[in-house]
Amino acid sequence: MARIAYVNGRYRPLCDRAGGGPIAIEDRGYQFADGVYEVVKVVRGRPCDLDRHLARLARSLAALDMPQPMAPGALRAVLREVWRRNRLSTGVLYLQVTRGVAPRRHLCAADIRPSLVVTARAPAFPGEAEVTGGVGVITLPDQRWGRCDIKAIGLLPNVLARRQAAERGCREAWLVDPDGMVTEGTSSNAYIVDRSGRLITHPLGARVLAGITRSLILELAARADIEVVERPFSPDEARAASEAALSSTTSWLLPVVAIDQQPIGDGRPGPVVRRLMALYGDHVGSLAAAVRPQDVWVSRQING
Repeated sequence: MARIAYVNGRYRPLCDRAGGGPIAIEDRGYQFADGVYEVVKVVRGRPCDLDRHLARLARSLAALDMPQPMAPGALRAVLREVWRRNRLSTGVLYLQVTRGVAPRRHLCAADIRPSLVVTARAPAFPGEAEVTGGVGVITLPDQRWGRCDIKAIGLLPNVLARRQAAERGCREAWLVDPDGMVTEGTSSNAYIVDRSGRLITHPLGARVLAGITRSLILELAARADIEVVERPFSPDEARAASEAALSSTTSWLLPVVAIDQQPIGDGRPGPVVRRLMALYGDHVGSLAAAVRPQDVWVSRQING
């Protein structure tokens, strides 16, 4: 069955071949990366934390002085319809809003109509080996623009850093700012656990995206009496930590067991991260209807 996308008022087959898509050549997202996006996890037909995602979308749009593409209720209806037409049970919804179509010049009219695209796809969530054994990361200079708190579609520095990580056999790259501090990953938030069992992560601000999974992890940690410290940490401190982790909508919460090829702790997922993984899995499971035992990636997360 052909995958179905919502594109500016129409549901139509998604064409993956270059030049065959329905987006206008002079869409400002295509020519200037003038747009924002969200990725929403869906488990057993239920979108996870949709309110938080839509609130962040609204903040990103406001930061770019870009109007909402439609009323919130209508947008929710579009998301539901795209999911229904693609006949998926579990996966992700991707929605992208650009400023719209206008002749290619830096300054455009203030009243052009935003473009909205929504797609759905099967999951590319972590496999069993990553969940149970952990993943590796490398550290690289943070070369992104100065407003990483906006979930903008201009991700070229992220893409290049992620490619370097993959070439070195790692899942992710942790980015280091000019002050020598880890900000976050190319598409994930970063955490360490110190020798006292405290969970440490970079505070929110212009250099860090307010991850939806991040907000939930910090809430779950507080409820579990795990002390949370929001402050920058250096690569050296990270390599000397007892545990480390990364999180995102599609990565869930994953243990990081090596940084720059140096093992963290004993090189295995530690107790604090494993506990938070189980709590986050419980949270997702509580939002999903009748999670089936055969959904291995779900059960692995829920059961730690």
